[in-house]
Amino acid sequence: MKRTKVLGFIFLSLIVFACSTSDNGGGTSEVEDNFNRSAMLVNWADNIIIPAHNAFNIEVAAMVQASTVFTESPSEVNLQSLRSAWKNAYLAFQSVSMFEIGKAEELNFRNRLNVYPTDVQKIEENVASNTYNFSLPSNIAIQGFPAIDYMINGLAETDAEIVAYYNSDATTGYNGYLNKLTTTILELSTTVLNDWEGSYRNSFVAATSSSATGSVDKLVNDFLFYYEKSLRAGKIGIPAGVFSADPLPEKVEAFYSKEIGKDLLLAAITASKDFFNGKSFTSTTEGESLKSYLDFLNTIKNGDDLSALINNQFNVSKSKAEELLNDLALQVTTDNSKMTATYDELQRNVILLKVDMLQALSINVDFVDADGD
Repeated sequence: MKRTKVLGFIFLSLIVFACSTSDNGGGTSEVEDNFNRSAMLVNWADNIIIPAHNAFNIEVAAMVQASTVFTESPSEVNLQSLRSAWKNAYLAFQSVSMFEIGKAEELNFRNRLNVYPTDVQKIEENVASNTYNFSLPSNIAIQGFPAIDYMINGLAETDAEIVAYYNSDATTGYNGYLNKLTTTILELSTTVLNDWEGSYRNSFVAATSSSATGSVDKLVNDFLFYYEKSLRAGKIGIPAGVFSADPLPEKVEAFYSKEIGKDLLLAAITASKDFFNGKSFTSTTEGESLKSYLDFLNTIKNGDDLSALINNQFNVSKSKAEELLNDLALQVTTDNSKMTATYDELQRNVILLKVDMLQALSINVDFVDADGD
């Protein structure tokens, strides 16, 4: 009798063990995590981050040159050239904005280049007094691409009237302020690029530990913070009124341009997807990445590869964003449902990235979540 009970207990234990280790369609299989984090960090640094910063720096230098030409000889033709250079630099910024690590974090790079809406009243006061210090935290909202947007698109209704501001002896302060805006972006971009091409690259790649101080954990958190707060909320959720009683169309990116808001959004989604897949900035080659890490761990959710679900959601989000008007403020005021629909698709990837992916990679969130997942 005792032997029968013992055998029965062993059999039951084997059943429980088998059930506990089988795939239930919602987690990861038991795979030892000896993924090559070093190779992933090298791919991130050498094939994505540094080339993206190089490209951005080149576009910013072109914008500075266009600003100099325009302020030295204000004309509608030179204004159009400056706008084109500003747009190119702004689009290139979308590929580096997520990498708020190292010198970029120290300089508050993303905020200094792209806090919007810009503070028009304070800009006008500073232009009038010819006194401003862009390094002060209190001056975050009077610089960067949004401030340039106001200076080249928002001063007046027509191009002729905008040019008149820069030709008038009574308003010569605009010329100096515009040039200071563009050269400051170049200074910040060059500082971050030089740091990556200097000692920081090696220290970044060397920090392979699976811990809060390791480069993988830190950059993944930076990426997720950017995706959730800057892309999902900043570009879509806030102006669409997701976090407020009413929509706030004046809080869209590139508000005064009225032409490139959707372009910036699409560029940001593409850059985020490319980073997830480890796609080289200069080619179609994909190296070690978050996608390959998840695949290495055989991460499954509801019977599907988690990496495939994430990529599909990037594609769905981009398709939904492509339905928007170029002028996102106009989109908010005429048919905000398309904005909220885009937000919903972006939000679905927050769950997949921030909850499912982080759990699979054993990475803890290191930033405060104010609006939930």
